[in-house]
Amino acid sequence: MQDDVPAFDALILAGGRSSRLGGVPKQGLLFRGTTLLGRALAAAEGARATVIVGPDPGPLPPGVLTCREEPEFAGPAAAIATGLDVLDRAGAGAPHTLVLACDMPLVSGAVRTLLHELSTGLGAGSYVAFAADENGAGRMQPLAGIYSTDMLKKSARGMAATGRLVDGSVRSLLASLDVQLVAVPAAYTADVDTWDDAAALGIAAGSPDVEDVDGAGRGRS
Repeated sequence: MQDDVPAFDALILAGGRSSRLGGVPKQGLLFRGTTLLGRALAAAEGARATVIVGPDPGPLPPGVLTCREEPEFAGPAAAIATGLDVLDRAGAGAPHTLVLACDMPLVSGAVRTLLHELSTGLGAGSYVAFAADENGAGRMQPLAGIYSTDMLKKSARGMAATGRLVDGSVRSLLASLDVQLVAVPAAYTADVDTWDDAAALGIAAGSPDVEDVDGAGRGRS
């Protein structure tokens, strides 16, 4: 990771229903011998503090925090807000927060690009991956982004105060943020929603307690 990147924390979302995968947790799927959760943790290397929002993933590297949004399956906006609260209570407090979904096996490439933009932008603003094809068209992937922590917290508090956080969309959470789109190859944010997606990426069913996500301890909020 670049030495001149402003400090950041990491928040990894791993608690969806996986309904189109028959309820199989995405975090335990295997890509090239590593679980998707393990790859997300590797992509977040360099974070001051890391929290995983989702069901208990089993053994984790020392210091990685875990929590669960309430109610369960309340959606990614509520999960982000919960993760921010846990990081805050842990005294993390980095000026930026990297937000990643755990179902993008090649997202480390996007993270490198985002952190480069953050460093060259002198730490201002928020940066979100824009998965671009060869013609420049593409889509925004808000769950591969690095955000101003203070602005993200402010938006989450506003949604909670108006009863919009539970089942709220990530786009609503980001609506008040100054977000810069950063073009990355589409493969970097290819995600796994169905077994066809998994097959296309060469992903197999696995177990969340394989060696790549090992560690002597874990934090639990």
